[in-house]
Amino acid sequence: MSEKTFSAMVVREAGEKKYERKIEERSIADLPEGEVLIRVLYSSLNYKDALSAIGNKGVTRNYPHTPGIDAAGTVEKSDHPDFKAGDRVLVTGYDLGMNTSGGFGQYIRVPAEWVIPIPEKLSYSKSMAFGTAGLTAALSVIHLEDRGIAPQGGPVLVTGASGGVGSLAVSFLAAAGYDVAAVTGKAEARDFLTNIGAKTIVGREEVTDTSQRPLLKSQWAGVVDTVGGDILSTAIRSTKLHGSITCCGNAASGDLPLTVYPFILRGVNLLGVDSQNCTRDMRLRIWDRLASEWNLPHIDDITKEVPLADLSPHIDEILKAQKMGRTIVKVG
Repeated sequence: MSEKTFSAMVVREAGEKKYERKIEERSIADLPEGEVLIRVLYSSLNYKDALSAIGNKGVTRNYPHTPGIDAAGTVEKSDHPDFKAGDRVLVTGYDLGMNTSGGFGQYIRVPAEWVIPIPEKLSYSKSMAFGTAGLTAALSVIHLEDRGIAPQGGPVLVTGASGGVGSLAVSFLAAAGYDVAAVTGKAEARDFLTNIGAKTIVGREEVTDTSQRPLLKSQWAGVVDTVGGDILSTAIRSTKLHGSITCCGNAASGDLPLTVYPFILRGVNLLGVDSQNCTRDMRLRIWDRLASEWNLPHIDDITKEVPLADLSPHIDEILKAQKMGRTIVKVG
């Protein structure tokens, strides 16, 4: 086994602040220590993968490196009693694809506590159509549910709605009966968002208020924000009394220009979403829902499958915010 090689995308430093990525042959012996060796069949493309692929040291400290924060495949070898060769499994988050060799390679080796059985109703590719984006979107919706945000309470805003997390959040909320207002800056995304369940399409400029007014007109019972910055600030200031906002991304900005007034005058809740370090119990709860009530037929319609060898241009597209829906990667 130690002599075996496999194909992987490898990102290497190629000069000062310059990085190159290409498909190379790697050795299983070079993988990090771990209790479970997995033959990867599918992965998916996330914004964090793209950052790792261009040398973002906030995501990946050391290169050469193989990105891919998601992986689905079969157990090749296990030193842990919970898993055996041939088991269908997936890994999302933790340190996979960040500083641990990730799912853009045909093999990964990881600690057993990172590994989740794939539910029977999900294929390898379908599990990666969800992946970290699905886990994040589902966790956002569950946070709203747990704070009492119900469909009858009023519309829920989803920012960055045409992206991976946003489009899945729109889908999950619509399936649960919520009135979803989807934010996009892409004219071509309007039909896409309507088809996956958005009731209202909101232009990005409509939810970007830079006036620094401490409060704005109350509109939203809840918000799923994926972008941060002025859009998140505007959403918080526009949320109804005792409404809740989830925050899971910073595609627009990591800054949050805001006063305390939405929190002390309207009692709104700002809820952080950390799917990377989500507990195992919550992961199992979410994957159960993804395999049942959120296993929606149109999820296949918002995904595009690409082979590992053709992945590089799609990394460039996601960095330019040109992607809609989810990109899944056929690895094995």
